[in-house]
Amino acid sequence: MATLRRLAGSGAVHVLFAFLAMGGWAVFANRNHAMPQPLYSGLLQGAVSACLTLFLKSVIDTLSRRFLGMARFWAPPLIACLGSASLLTALHALIGTPEIASTIAVPLMVSTSYAAIYNYSLSGRKGAGS
Repeated sequence: MATLRRLAGSGAVHVLFAFLAMGGWAVFANRNHAMPQPLYSGLLQGAVSACLTLFLKSVIDTLSRRFLGMARFWAPPLIACLGSASLLTALHALIGTPEIASTIAVPLMVSTSYAAIYNYSLSGRKGAGS
């Protein structure tokens, strides 16, 4: 049980999981296209998801300090989502991913959900302390 807790708390495990899960999703989303394009899409999505996993918490931490009032609840996750969507769309277009919308839908949903929940937890703490 202690080993499982240690693994669950490991940043490296989170990054590896993001790479495998979201990269695997991208391969699946592009499975009807000729190889090696699904693999390229999967490698790109996996790498970007791993990087986003590393940086998303820091981005939300920074953005949540910049907004006051009701904007602190919606602006940081919205900005993170738009930034992620722009980056993913541009990179997938660059490598010729055939199913860009399908490829980025799940990773965006997961990262935006995380950003919203984490941001809300930060905003709630600020509200309690204000």
